[in-house]
Amino acid sequence: MDRLRLAFMGTPEFSVPVLAEILGAGHEVVAVYSQPPRKAGRGLAEQLSPVHRFAAEHSLPVFTPASLKGEAEQQAFAALDLDVAVVVAYGLILPKPVLDAPRMGCLNLHASLLPRWRGAAPIQRAIMAGDTETGVMIMQMEQGLDTGPVLLAERVAIAADDTSGSLHDRLSHIGASLMLRALAALSRGALEAAPQPETGVTYAAKIGKAEARIDWSRPAGDLDAHIRGLTPAPGAFFEIARGNETVRVKIRRARPLDNSGKPGEVLAAADTIVVACGEGALEISELQRAGKSPVGAREFLRGFPLSAGESLA
Repeated sequence: MDRLRLAFMGTPEFSVPVLAEILGAGHEVVAVYSQPPRKAGRGLAEQLSPVHRFAAEHSLPVFTPASLKGEAEQQAFAALDLDVAVVVAYGLILPKPVLDAPRMGCLNLHASLLPRWRGAAPIQRAIMAGDTETGVMIMQMEQGLDTGPVLLAERVAIAADDTSGSLHDRLSHIGASLMLRALAALSRGALEAAPQPETGVTYAAKIGKAEARIDWSRPAGDLDAHIRGLTPAPGAFFEIARGNETVRVKIRRARPLDNSGKPGEVLAAADTIVVACGEGALEISELQRAGKSPVGAREFLRGFPLSAGESLA
């Protein structure tokens, strides 16, 4: 395999294994692009992105422009004299001058079976929709939103107990290996591009805060998928009144049952918590109050008692 001169463009934890594999394979990473540091935590200190931290630990030059639309940024990128750019959940739009700058273009790792789940949250949306299969794809980037031709793909089954967290980790490592295969084939001139189908397009919109609230009128099977798709973040939640306070509680683990009752009604509260849904019920085994660590249902009930017949909102 020929050694390629490349830039890596990524931001979250999902991207880190790909960069690690590329470094391990001996490619020349001349620049790492990541989103600018964000203020976070109680002290609102600036936090580097996971990719930025990894790159800094490996003495790689890191660039964090707020945008790549300006001529100066585009000229600086072109001056890197790249064979290829590898893009993994970067989070910024790449204008045409940036896409065209590397000799072999820009390769993107996307965590879905395109054209299904184009966009920002493909892993969460696949689980929330009840999909039984997803995958990772290497795509030649163009100006449309995840519309470019597919170069390599690997299909992955979604297990009945998968959360977005567990599936995220699995796809990240599979995607890292797939990207290495793509770069090896690219260096040999052996990559073949296949246009995406025109049918079956769906969009994985960013998860909105409001949709994380649990709607107990939905079927239990749908809510199970909803909860797993939003675990660990942002977390599917319900609220319950305690005196003058409304307490928000995230459900971290649950499973559907055949029990029935009024939607939102607590049917049992002992070793587990059973709540009626529009169809069936959910048996909840792990919960998390705001600002607290996740705990099992029995421990949760010791600090926050619930009674059969109560209603959750």
